[in-house]
Amino acid sequence: MPDNVLVAFDGSPLSERALTYTLENFPDATITTLYVINPIDSVIDVEAGGLPVAEDWYDNAQERATNIQTTATDLAAEHGPDLDTVTEVGRPARTILEYAREYGIDQIVMGSHGRSGLDRTFLGSVAETVTRRAQIPVTIIG
Repeated sequence: MPDNVLVAFDGSPLSERALTYTLENFPDATITTLYVINPIDSVIDVEAGGLPVAEDWYDNAQERATNIQTTATDLAAEHGPDLDTVTEVGRPARTILEYAREYGIDQIVMGSHGRSGLDRTFLGSVAETVTRRAQIPVTIIG
């Protein structure tokens, strides 16, 4: 059984299922959720919203991250164990893999894809990239 499990958590239904799976199957592990603020998402928002969005993109992204991590914490509370929550800025697949290496993660759990719409395509490729490049076990929840 792994000692340290990382759950890639973006607030999507599949990431919630991934966290629930982790809480139920690795109850003795230290569990960390990682939300990655992707600057590319911000560029898309700025293109759509103009200068006002550009000035506030990071604050908006941090607020979104806080809300998503609160969802993770609330879900974990239903199962009992404490949960470590981390938010990083970067390219999602690379950030997940770097975090896992840096912090001695034994297992990564993530949804097969994330939010709907355009992000769904990108996050599906995140799961594929993490699975191909990780040097530890990766569990994909569909």
